Amino acid sequence: MSSKLEKLETDVEIKASPVQFHEYFTRRPHHISNVSSDKIQGCDLHEGDWGNVGSVIYWNYVHDGKPRVCKELIEAIDDETNSITLKIIEGDLLEHYKSFKATIQASPKGEGSSVHWTFEYEKLHDEVSDPHTLLQLVAELSKDIDNHLITQA
Repeated sequence: MSSKLEKLETDVEIKASPVQFHEYFTRRPHHISNVSSDKIQGCDLHEGDWGNVGSVIYWNYVHDGKPRVCKELIEAIDDETNSITLKIIEGDLLEHYKSFKATIQASPKGEGSSVHWTFEYEKLHDEVSDPHTLLQLVAELSKDIDNHLITQA
């Protein structure tokens, strides 16, 4: 049985500013389904307030062609570094992982930003694959959000 913490990371270059991306993801995630409806069907606040640590957000999304759900707790928000850490507390991912955490950080890069996604997870057993397709999904989602932000400017 596997019980080591593993990590998967990717960087996505976008044209929007780090602050714009961070604000959108942190304080307005419920708007993401409007700009990426093929990936995100809905995002609801279950506890707390948008953009506050300790708040619980419920997502309906599509992953590997199937509808999925996920409930996450906002563990940390750092407006100085434009980062947010989310801990999965319920949902489909926990059928495969004992723990799952995502950190999203937007940093200035050239005219735009680089969005750095980090997944930290513990597999329930060795047959569970690493979440590469989920990382691909969030990379595409970052581009969708970017397209929305730069067309709104």
